[in-house]
Amino acid sequence: MRALRILLITLVVLGVLFVIVDRVAVHFAQGEAAGKLKTTENLASTPDVSIKGFPFLTQVASGTLDDVHVGIKDYDATTGTTGKTIRVEDLNADMKDVTFTGDYSSATAQTATGTALISYAELLKNARTAPTDLGLGFTGQVVGLSDGGNGKIKVAVEVTVPGVSAHQKVDVLSSVTVKDNTVQVHADNLPKLGGFSLAEDRLRQASDFQQAINQLPGGIKLDKVEAEKDGVEIAVKGSNVRLAG
Repeated sequence: MRALRILLITLVVLGVLFVIVDRVAVHFAQGEAAGKLKTTENLASTPDVSIKGFPFLTQVASGTLDDVHVGIKDYDATTGTTGKTIRVEDLNADMKDVTFTGDYSSATAQTATGTALISYAELLKNARTAPTDLGLGFTGQVVGLSDGGNGKIKVAVEVTVPGVSAHQKVDVLSSVTVKDNTVQVHADNLPKLGGFSLAEDRLRQASDFQQAINQLPGGIKLDKVEAEKDGVEIAVKGSNVRLAG
């Protein structure tokens, strides 16, 4: 009995030591991966990297991590226009089946899915253009974006009316979709202005717009978009996503 008790105590102690070593190792690996990702993506702050699953050391031995969560607070994506960027907030992605090198200088996920947010102010800043000629002396320009409810965007269009010094603001309820890594905003219905029925194609030139969002981390792509209270929530996905290296 004494020998059995000693054996059980030894196994418990070894088990506790293994858990401690495993947690220390995963904490170190997360820090190394976060540092590499910050450098690779030229981030202003260190991202959050969380390696899921237990035990970690057996995953290391296999050369593949089952599930890695990456959180980036702010990321400046390119817009396709030279020198312009658009701020993507709260980018959170789950990476599956991640292979890596021993020093974590390179890591590639077989698949990745996630979400992020683009604020209305950021989207407006990038989409704003010069006033559009609507015909009959009218001009129109998008001056505001907000939540329209039920997944829609409310687009505020400022219209100059012929012979009137004040501007008229018209709210247009619009749908938001994504195609080829580009957010597209398209009016559901267009109003008549000042009792005049203007050509729909000209009205759309003022109210509708699109915004490319390129070079997201690791090569992930836009999948879906939906208007929310604070901005446009985007879903992203990708395959063979490079986290670092």
